[in-house]
Amino acid sequence: MGVKFLLFGHDTIECAYYLAALSDCSLDFTRLAVEKESLRLAKIRRPKAIKLGSETFLLAAHGTGSGYPFLIENDAFSIQFGEFNKPNFFVTYRSFALWQYGALALHRRFLDWAASVGYQTFQPERLSRVDFTFDYQIPVIDFNEDNFVTSATRDKQFRKNRKVQTFGFGEGDVVLRVYNKVDEIQEKSAKTWFFDLWQCSENVWRIEWQIRKAWLRTFGIRTFADLEERQGDLLRVLANDHTTLRIQTGDSNRSRWPLHPVWADLQTRVGQMEGLGVVRELDRLALLEERETRMAISVYGYLKRLGAIQGVKRQTPDIGFDESFALLRQKLDRIHDDLTWENDVRRRYDEMRLGQW
Repeated sequence: MGVKFLLFGHDTIECAYYLAALSDCSLDFTRLAVEKESLRLAKIRRPKAIKLGSETFLLAAHGTGSGYPFLIENDAFSIQFGEFNKPNFFVTYRSFALWQYGALALHRRFLDWAASVGYQTFQPERLSRVDFTFDYQIPVIDFNEDNFVTSATRDKQFRKNRKVQTFGFGEGDVVLRVYNKVDEIQEKSAKTWFFDLWQCSENVWRIEWQIRKAWLRTFGIRTFADLEERQGDLLRVLANDHTTLRIQTGDSNRSRWPLHPVWADLQTRVGQMEGLGVVRELDRLALLEERETRMAISVYGYLKRLGAIQGVKRQTPDIGFDESFALLRQKLDRIHDDLTWENDVRRRYDEMRLGQW
């Protein structure tokens, strides 16, 4: 069939950064706010070029839908940030830069820029989205949606002129798209520089997984170092267990159909990637925080009940949160015993530390 592998890479990466301002910080939020407001009042739709530290950006006249007051962009990054947001910087790495420089180099470039305006990290970055892509030249498409065997519960396809352009599987944290990348470039993305990377300009199909935070955490991928170390583990599960492309036979068990040559090549390439052999990694801190949240919800419910009881006593429903909380504290003070508290907390600590969650 003449299938030819062309490229593997990351097409989009989103990452949150936790940065602290040093004494020589030069990022002037007041000046930026004035610049942004001036653009808005002048009704200038084009962003303004502005030099910040080691990089030049375009400053937008608006904030972002995710609550950041400032948005600056250049050819490498789109940076949302705010003085009081947490995390205070959220970066989307651009496709062109990722293919030109690579993820680790761009991560270092962002940190170098942050240092140039007087910021340093006070806790590790947190990846929230990574798009993994494999590009193949496929002269003849000899498969349809029925050739895919997938664990995804949702699938879709898009057609143009009665020809399928995109197969889609899944939603939320894991989305797989297999689509005609040349058609996509010609119709909407204008990323014609891919033609130079591929050394061809027709019949290129992309296998693209869009992976968000929950699945990244499942494989222990939080930072860029984790991504480099563990992406092979994640991709092996995706290419072998999540979805496969197969050649239809008369066997009623679709999982026994032989692999399509494209997917056989994909699995081989993924199998050669470095990894730690991780199948699933539990985030103990996230599990503890989830349990804390559930307990807080329960306590909040009891606090409402306590307020209602007080209301019945006084024949009024106007019992505020602070009053109910103070009443709860009074009752807890009456039953609290230092020695019992110390012994019971230590016992529970040992139980949880040793696996009795």
